[in-house]
Amino acid sequence: MAGGRRKKLQLSKIYSFRCGRNSFQDDHTQLGGPGFSRVVNCNEPGCFEANVRDYASNYIRSTKYTLATFLPKSLFEQFRRVANFYFLVTGILAFTPLAPYTAVSAIVPLIIVVGATMVKEGIEDSRRKQQDIEVNHRKVKFHKGDGVFEFTQWRNLRVGDIVKVEKDQFFPADLLLLSSSYEDAICYVETMNLDGETNLKLKQALEATSGLHEDSNFRDFKALVKCEDPNANLYSFIGSMEFDGLQHPLSPQQLLLRDSKLRNTDYIYGAVIFTGQETKVIQNSTAPPSKRSRIERKMDKIIYLMFFMLFVISCIGSVIFGIETRDDLKDERMRRWYLRPADSTVFFDPRRAPCAAIYHFLTALMLYSFFIPISLYVSIEVVKVLQSVFINQDVCMYYEEADKPASARTSNLNEELGQVDTILSDKTGTLTCNSMEFIKCSIAGVAYGHGVTEVEKAIDRKKGSSFKCPDANGTVDSKSSNSMPLIKGFNFRDDRIMNGNWVNEDQPDVILKFFRVLALCHTAIPDVGDETGKVTYEAESPDEAAFVIAAREVGFEFCNRTQTSISVKELDLASGKKVERVYQLLNVLEFNSSRKRMSVIVRDEDGKILLLCKGADSVMFERLARDGKSFKEDTMEHVNVYADAGLRTLIIAYRELDEDEYTKFSKKFSEAKNSVSEDRESLIDEATETIEKGLILLGATAVEDKLQNGVPDCIDRLAQAGIKIWVLTGDKMETAINIGYACSLLRQGMKRIIISLESPEIHAQEKKGDKTALGKASKESVLSQIKDGKKLLDATNGSTDTLALIIDGRSLTYALKDDVKNLFMELAIGCTSVICCRSSPKQKALVTRLVKSITGKTTLAIGDGANDVGMLQEADIGVGISGVEGMQAVMSSDIAIAQFRFLERLLLVHGHWCYRRISTMICYFFYKNITFGFSIFLFEAYTTFSAQSAYNDWFLSLFNVFFSSLPVIALGVFDQDVSPRFCFKFPVLYQEGVQNVLFSWRKIILWMANGFISAIIIFFFCVKAVGEQAFRNDGQVAGYAILGGTMYTCIVWVVNLQMALAVSYFTLIQHVLIWGSIVTWYLFLVIYGAMSPSISTTAYMVFVETLAPSPSYWLVTLFVTISALVPYFTLSAIKMNFFPSCHGKIQWIRHKGFSEDVEYSDLVRQGSLRPTTVGHIERLAAKSRCIQNGHLGKS
Repeated sequence: MAGGRRKKLQLSKIYSFRCGRNSFQDDHTQLGGPGFSRVVNCNEPGCFEANVRDYASNYIRSTKYTLATFLPKSLFEQFRRVANFYFLVTGILAFTPLAPYTAVSAIVPLIIVVGATMVKEGIEDSRRKQQDIEVNHRKVKFHKGDGVFEFTQWRNLRVGDIVKVEKDQFFPADLLLLSSSYEDAICYVETMNLDGETNLKLKQALEATSGLHEDSNFRDFKALVKCEDPNANLYSFIGSMEFDGLQHPLSPQQLLLRDSKLRNTDYIYGAVIFTGQETKVIQNSTAPPSKRSRIERKMDKIIYLMFFMLFVISCIGSVIFGIETRDDLKDERMRRWYLRPADSTVFFDPRRAPCAAIYHFLTALMLYSFFIPISLYVSIEVVKVLQSVFINQDVCMYYEEADKPASARTSNLNEELGQVDTILSDKTGTLTCNSMEFIKCSIAGVAYGHGVTEVEKAIDRKKGSSFKCPDANGTVDSKSSNSMPLIKGFNFRDDRIMNGNWVNEDQPDVILKFFRVLALCHTAIPDVGDETGKVTYEAESPDEAAFVIAAREVGFEFCNRTQTSISVKELDLASGKKVERVYQLLNVLEFNSSRKRMSVIVRDEDGKILLLCKGADSVMFERLARDGKSFKEDTMEHVNVYADAGLRTLIIAYRELDEDEYTKFSKKFSEAKNSVSEDRESLIDEATETIEKGLILLGATAVEDKLQNGVPDCIDRLAQAGIKIWVLTGDKMETAINIGYACSLLRQGMKRIIISLESPEIHAQEKKGDKTALGKASKESVLSQIKDGKKLLDATNGSTDTLALIIDGRSLTYALKDDVKNLFMELAIGCTSVICCRSSPKQKALVTRLVKSITGKTTLAIGDGANDVGMLQEADIGVGISGVEGMQAVMSSDIAIAQFRFLERLLLVHGHWCYRRISTMICYFFYKNITFGFSIFLFEAYTTFSAQSAYNDWFLSLFNVFFSSLPVIALGVFDQDVSPRFCFKFPVLYQEGVQNVLFSWRKIILWMANGFISAIIIFFFCVKAVGEQAFRNDGQVAGYAILGGTMYTCIVWVVNLQMALAVSYFTLIQHVLIWGSIVTWYLFLVIYGAMSPSISTTAYMVFVETLAPSPSYWLVTLFVTISALVPYFTLSAIKMNFFPSCHGKIQWIRHKGFSEDVEYSDLVRQGSLRPTTVGHIERLAAKSRCIQNGHLGKS
């Protein structure tokens, strides 16, 4: 038992400043007022007051529908689409005498199409329902009464219930922490599901309830909580608890949020404060932005064009019909006597021709409805879902190390993956691993560490040399300890420091203090393995873990932490032995993005109070004491060298505090921390400013965030595909630039446009303190730099020179102003590479929005952290990296992958295929419907627009459903114009999508024209071949039923063989569906024709008795089919042989076996629509051009 308690204390993390007692401030006077009216009777959820308040239940529903609303809501969703609404109207009109076909034949296809989509919606919603059931049915212990806790389902919890949550369980609701397994009532919470952060947060209960450690303690527990109403703010909570007659203030420190997890704590007791839809995580959830692909939006325009065309031809037919009808009884002579105009109704009355024309218009709208592909939407949805399945199942995008496959979280944007023009990428955790390694350091002005970084290797390659990269002192160590075992987070190699050799250096006391700071200044938790006894660390960030591991490997082992102390095993210089020193932990001054530093205040065994600090150079050097700058110049030089090598640096410093100074600070700091007023954070910052000054410099650390595997090669291929890549990072400019070199986004000889506010003029304005003048001067400076860059860009047009734009966050603030942003974007778009440094999350999102709106092209944002969410949601496509920074980015993304290098396959292979498949599929849909619909119009014109259809009712209805739709679905799922190997070998293929070659208006009109031509050939050839000669053995001519059957057969053959010509990669499924559709037509004709005449009407025995026995039927089918396909085949042959596209050339290479012909392959690559400007291949090409120009200059 005692051992268990000791282990708990070891895991206890000191945050005494966080966990201090809150005092009542003015905020609590708001309780009971608007926005602060919630009252909770703890341990009395069923009392009268609680029932009157009627708080929300803990049942969560994320489904779109319920059983009651599914039918009306899903029908509403379906008929919001203009095409479906049109078919609904024509289906209703089919029940009137106006209809040219039976009502059943009109309604059945609509029911099938709408029903299929509703089934899909229902299945997707049922999956959400299953997830809801799983969550709502989770079990948690709650206080049933009399000190007895029993399991109940989450959904049964009520406001006021007392629950007991155990280790590694999720919190079922927003809870007020009452006590925990620790004596000091603290607990550790993982909030990855809320904010994407994997680091643990510490919470602490009120001292008044901290003693409630047993179930039986809650038998008579009663408390009254008054707090704020439900809201979306995850980081604020104002309230008070009345317990044992005393009022206790509540803060966010006591609130445990639903969906966060209890970690490193055996159990906690909590009171339910917010339930269900009123919990902060649900209040904070927002629906992701609705994204539609450009192709889908363009498809809507084509639908509207088809509607316009339909109305036009209906008007033309109605006018002609009205004129013909008026003339039927001209001069009392019946011109079209066979229509019996004298006995006609209002629909065909020569005496009321205008009315007849109007009615005919309504009839024509129904008859020509086959111009609109009724199954288009549902077919595309099915295809996209199946495409997403193939993306998810692609083993080439499976990251085995983390067991993470690719995940297409939405299928709406598949084809958009093939049209990406610009990629906006985060750096840390996206291009890099976010797995930090301690690799170098500077102590007392001396540089240590001989490791070679990825950036240094890239710079080495850039210079074309093969020398070993020196350290910051310019020396090369050939006998560094390369035989040392690999340790995660530690790649430091220097025999002057390792193995205790640091005691022989000139200033061992400074080295000791340096590593002592690394061992003490952190918030890591040590964990000793039960079996191995090895100490591991759980830190809030990879950087912090690397520092603690580095200190341990050098000889300063952080081994234990209690609430009030830290223990470190270190070398005693006096005795030469390793001893365990215990430091009393007084305060931790947290790191945040505005402070850019972290400090701890400790008291050593001699009673000295020490402030140990680490932070960014931009804030640390200005806080040094006059006598603490001994190594400043050398350290700054080393820091610059480290930054050039792509390393992340922090300055290490300390100071000794006297008792009076610390006492004053502690009082002020405690008041600030215990404040619950709105300016609490500013009060804390003000207090820390008074103590974090007069520091003594010790040195600087340098950690490497390694590039992910395959990043340079991936960027190189994406660049060859014509995709522009922007990097948006929060890192320093020097680090970002050198990562750019390592990724081949930058290269030697590339002119750099650097926009920065680090100038003497701006610094002078900063010292004056006039914010208005500073803002004006900063804006003018940025605008001037942008104009200078624009002049340089204009001067390089037409030359081989390329430009890179690098801008820092401060400058970006002014560059994104309304009156500057257009000029900035002109400059940025014209540059080859763009790197935005020190960017905030909001700036990332604004830049993404700007690129998307101004270029009008598809943008893709990729990131891995919660700070990338805005950027991912703003871009046309958001790709989340499922890395080490939690799942916030993934949950906000459209597609999730585990490594940046998988983006290459996602875009160049799946994106290219999906774009080509969807584009061809939509064009083909309109082609086949125009072929079918225009043949109806031609027959109408041939019969003076008498509203008599050429085809049987069920022939009309089933054309789009059974005889032509399945092969196009197979094309959308399986077709591959080239293999993945060729996609990688010829990245220029991707530019088809970037330039929208396959779905341009020219391409669409050509497909439509092909449909009109096919319909004309089919109609006139069939009429001439069948209509005016003996068709049967007894010499009878063909009736319109025979003509219609022959035309329909030709159409089925033509549209399916046209599909066969459009397919690039045949599979067994495509063969089965193409030929199966044709066979299905013949089987249907036989079976339907065998039914009674009351059912089959004009199709009764038409195939068995008339069509099949007639040789002319088969000859006409063969001749018409070939004739209708000749125009497409001829145009394709001419284009391939005389005007080949890049794609055509690659197809030729594939079929002729020239793929290994380097000269021909390079010739194809040179046909790129956009020249490659970055990547290591272009770097070598630029170097080659430079050498050639040098030789030419000499000659």
